[in-house]
Amino acid sequence: MKRTATAHWNGTLKDGSGHLTTQSTTLNQTQYSFKTRFESGVGTNPEELLAAAHAGCFTMAVGAALTQQGFQPGDLDTAAVLDLDMANLAVTGIHLEIKATAIDGVSEDQFKAVAEDAKKNCIISKALSVPFTLNVIYGV
Repeated sequence: MKRTATAHWNGTLKDGSGHLTTQSTTLNQTQYSFKTRFESGVGTNPEELLAAAHAGCFTMAVGAALTQQGFQPGDLDTAAVLDLDMANLAVTGIHLEIKATAIDGVSEDQFKAVAEDAKKNCIISKALSVPFTLNVIYGV
């Protein structure tokens, strides 16, 4: 399975702008710029999208694990806060906070164990430490 997204950028870092489009077109030429990334502007940014991807993946992993153990998950809500070190331009961490309705037959300790496992093993958690490749096409 492959999932794709495209990015377009034109101009300098501070004055340029671009747009992002995903395969599903949920993002369809969605605007991003210096202001949306490092200040406050209308649009999105890569770090926000990474936090959203991690929150979504983690929450689904918790739900899947509970289902596999024979439980019926209720509402699961996760906030993901990505820390960006502006001095070094590096993501230094992502903090996940999940809130869940009580689930029949699941103790707090059991739920915490499921959440800890999902934190380590959801696809996006694993992806944050995998190698990646690059192909460059220049002068077109």
